[in-house]
Amino acid sequence: MSKGTQATLALDRAKVAFRRIAYDYVAGQDKIGLHAAEAIGVEATRVLKTLMVEVDGKPCCAVIPSDQSLSMKRVAAGFGGKSAQMMDPAKAERLTGFRTGGISPFGQKKRVPVLFEASAMAAEEIVLNGGQRGLMVALAPADAIAASGGRAAALIA
Repeated sequence: MSKGTQATLALDRAKVAFRRIAYDYVAGQDKIGLHAAEAIGVEATRVLKTLMVEVDGKPCCAVIPSDQSLSMKRVAAGFGGKSAQMMDPAKAERLTGFRTGGISPFGQKKRVPVLFEASAMAAEEIVLNGGQRGLMVALAPADAIAASGGRAAALIA
């Protein structure tokens, strides 16, 4: 059996409690986070998607509920910049070491600033990608913030 993904190994190193949740990933899905939420039977507001963005040309990571959309204006402000845009998927894969559909805020190849949508932090437990397609991790919001070195901010439209 595998030792884990870079994301789960990072969570282990951070000494935070988490559960692994596997599901059947279906390639070509338009809304991966919503598909994952349905597949694992967790409401979409607690299943968070990891989006790689560029703020004033610098890579950053935004984590929001899978049923929501980013406000680029709020993303830029949250990271202290003037403008934000989505990162090209191929660039996101090279930067993080994860494939799209499996990008996690934990254990990325190059550590970047991370922001979590503040409204999602009220849940007792959140679910995020575990570093590979078809693997999610469930943990307390405070542990997710601690393990990623991130913070909470208003990011959604």
